[in-house]
Amino acid sequence: MTNYAYPNQEVNFVLLLTMSNNNSERVVRRGRVFPEIQSTEEEKAKHRARQLEFYHRCWPIFQSLQPRLMKHYYGWYIAIEPDSGDYFIDPDQEVASKKARAKYPDKIHHIFGINETGVSGRI
Repeated sequence: MTNYAYPNQEVNFVLLLTMSNNNSERVVRRGRVFPEIQSTEEEKAKHRARQLEFYHRCWPIFQSLQPRLMKHYYGWYIAIEPDSGDYFIDPDQEVASKKARAKYPDKIHHIFGINETGVSGRI
């Protein structure tokens, strides 16, 4: 068996050793994805006020339906569109939301859980 010596063989071996022994630590960057897009405190307050106003439009509709729906649909979800007063119920939160979006694609709806508190999340 003939042993051929390549001139670059030693260089490649040294390069390979150098690359495999690279112990560089990854830099963890924390912060916003788009730091140039920042909301001011005034904009945040306006957004919270709009959300609260929307909630206060949906809550009376839910309260009027809650006692009747709890008898047969306890643990289900209800999506309420406050402008029309329409509501959509389903055991799956996503399906209730999709029903509301199908009928009112350009409107925002609110999801409540059909229970004593109206909370829709689970722990």
